[in-house]
Amino acid sequence: MSKNNYSYIDTDPLFRSKEKIPSVITVAPIQSSLMVAREIRDLILKTQKEGINCVLGLATGSTPVAVYKELIRMHKEEGLSFKNVITFNLDEYYPIPKEHNQSYNFFMRDRLFNHIDIPAENINIPDGTIPKESVLKFCEDYEAKIESVGGIDFQLLGIGRTGHIGFNEPGSSLLSKTRIINLDKKTRMDAASDFMGLQHVPKYAITMGVSSVMKAKKIAIMGFSETKAPIIASTIEGPVTSECPATFLQTHPNCTFYMDLAAAEKLTRHVAPWTIKGVNSDPDMIYDDYWAKKAVIWLSQKVNKPILSLIESDYEDNDLLELLNQVGNGHAGKVNLQVFRQLQSTITGWPAGGRPDESTNDYFNQKAKVSKKILVFSPHPDDDVICMGGTMEKLVNQGHDVHVAYQTSGNIAVFDHDASRFNDFFREFLLSFAPGKYQELIDLTNSIDDQIDNRKIGEYDTLDNLKVKGLIRRVEARSAAISTGVKKQNIYSLDLPFYETGTIKKDPMGPKDVKIVKELITRVQPELIYAAGDLTDPHGTHRVCLQIILAALDELNAENHPIMEKLQVLLYRGAWQEWEIENIHISCPLSPEEMERKKFAIFRHQSQKDSAMFPGADKREFWQRAQDRNIKTANLYRSLGLTYFEGLECFVSLEWLKTQMKI
Repeated sequence: MSKNNYSYIDTDPLFRSKEKIPSVITVAPIQSSLMVAREIRDLILKTQKEGINCVLGLATGSTPVAVYKELIRMHKEEGLSFKNVITFNLDEYYPIPKEHNQSYNFFMRDRLFNHIDIPAENINIPDGTIPKESVLKFCEDYEAKIESVGGIDFQLLGIGRTGHIGFNEPGSSLLSKTRIINLDKKTRMDAASDFMGLQHVPKYAITMGVSSVMKAKKIAIMGFSETKAPIIASTIEGPVTSECPATFLQTHPNCTFYMDLAAAEKLTRHVAPWTIKGVNSDPDMIYDDYWAKKAVIWLSQKVNKPILSLIESDYEDNDLLELLNQVGNGHAGKVNLQVFRQLQSTITGWPAGGRPDESTNDYFNQKAKVSKKILVFSPHPDDDVICMGGTMEKLVNQGHDVHVAYQTSGNIAVFDHDASRFNDFFREFLLSFAPGKYQELIDLTNSIDDQIDNRKIGEYDTLDNLKVKGLIRRVEARSAAISTGVKKQNIYSLDLPFYETGTIKKDPMGPKDVKIVKELITRVQPELIYAAGDLTDPHGTHRVCLQIILAALDELNAENHPIMEKLQVLLYRGAWQEWEIENIHISCPLSPEEMERKKFAIFRHQSQKDSAMFPGADKREFWQRAQDRNIKTANLYRSLGLTYFEGLECFVSLEWLKTQMKI
C-alpha cells in the first residue's frame, strides 16, 4: 500500500494469503503472454534434449493469441522446432465444419499450425463434423489417445465469464471427461459477435473434461481485462465449487494464473488489502493519498454511512486503525474531511476549465473564461455520445471549439436488413427524382441486394455491402454529434486501416494508423483531447485506438512539436462500466434536461438501437446503459455525502493511467 502502482502488494507474499492459486500479475497482457510462450519453449527444448515428445494441451479464443504469435516468431527467428510436439486442443463447437472461419480447427491452423513445422499427424482437435451417434466413441478415443502418449505435459487455459475452462460450464463435475456439452447462454452471447449474431452460435461443443485437464502435469491459465476480474477473484479466492469449474484448479499441484493488472483488480490485495491478516501489523504499510481515499470510500460503502459521518469505531472495527493513526492522528474527522474534499474537488460543471468569475443563474451553460480547441476521439461511431454526450454539449455551450474524430467505421456492426433498407431508399430516390437516369447506380443497388440475399451463414460482407454499412454509421454519427452542438465541418471519419479488414479479426495497429491520427492532431491543434481509455472493449478496438493516439503523441513529443506544451488528455470509459471513484480526475454533472438530450443523441444511431449487432453480455440498449451508469455514479457520490446530481460523466487523466500502467 506504500506505492500507488501496486508494485509493493504484488511482490510481498503477505498480501497473497487469501489466494489459493499462485498468480503472476503483469502490467499488460503481452507480458504475461511472453512469459507463457517462454515456458512452452523451454519445455519443448528440454524434451528435445531428452529425445522424447512434448505433449501440449492448447486453448483457443483471444486470450492465447499472443502466445501463439510469439511461438511462431520463435520458430521463424530462433529456429524453435515443433517436430517433437504433440498437441490436443481443449474443445470445438458442435456441429461445425472444419473450414468454418469460427471453428477452432480453422483458428488453430490460422493462428499457429500453418506457421510452424509441427507434423500434421501430431495435431489433435475435437471433430465438430462427426455424426452425433459417433460422438461418444470419439470422446472415448480422444481420452485414450492422450493417455497413450503419456498424458499432457503442459496445459494452456483461458477462463470464461462463467468460470468455465475449456467448455466445462457451471455444474461440470471434477470427474468429467471428454464429452459433448450444452453451451451456457452467457458463453454463446460472448461468442455472438464472432458468429455475426447469437442465432448463428452453435448450442453444443465437444470439450475435454475437468478430470482430463486436471491430469496435466503443469497448467497455465490466463485471463485479461476488467471483464474477467470478478470471475478471476472468485476462482483464486473463492470456495471450490462445480458452479465455477475453474476453482477446481485450486487443488492442482502445479498451476499458475497469469493476468494483467486490470484482471487482478478484484483480488483482495487490490480491493481491500487492509482486511488481510497481518497487513496492519506490518510497519511498512503506509497510507498515501491514493490508498487513504480508496480505503475511506470502501469503508463508507461497507458501513453505509456518508464519509463525514464515519467515526473512530468504524475504522477500528474494519481493520483501518492504522489509517486512522497515520492520516488523522487517531481522529476520524481529519481523515474524513481530507478525503471528502479530494472527492468534492473533482466535481465541476466546466470540464475544460475556465470557469467564469461572475455568478449567473445558468450555472452549466455560461460561457467559459477561455475558449479552447478540443478534439474528442471516438473509437466506434457512437462512443462519443454514449460516454460523454452531455459533456460534449456542455463544452459547445461554454464556447469551446469542439471537434470529433471517429477512428473506425464500425461497418461490421450493422445488420443486413438495415443495409437493405438504406440501399432500397437510395434506389427509390434515384427512380423518383431522376427516372431513366443513373442506371449504373440502380444496377449497383440491385447487385448489393443480391450480395446480401445470397450471403451464407458465416460468410463475411462483400466490400460493396461494407461500404453501405460504413456510410450508415457515418451519417448516424454525424447526426448525433451535430445534435450536441458540434459543427458539421468539425466532424471527421478516419476509417483507420487496422479496422478495415472486413472481418471480426482486425490487424495490429500500423504506421498508417498513427500517421492519420497524428496529421489530424497537428491540423486541429487541440489544447485538450478526450479519448476512450476503456480497455474492456470485447474485441480490443478501444485498446488499439488508444495505443494509436499515444503513439501519435509520442512522435509529436519526440519532435518537440509546440502543440505538446499545453496539451492535456482526459480519458472516458466505454459503455461497459465507469471509472473507480478513487481514480476519477473530473466528474461532470448533468442536469435532467442534459441527460434527456444525451439520450436523444444516442437515438440518432438508429442502426444500433433496439438490438445492436454486438451487444455483449449486457442486453440493455446503449442509451439505457449510459443513463443507468451516469445515474449510478451520481448516486454513489450522493451516498458518500457529496452533492447529488441527476447524472455524472467521469474522466481520468492520461497521466494517471500511465501511472497505473494499465496501457
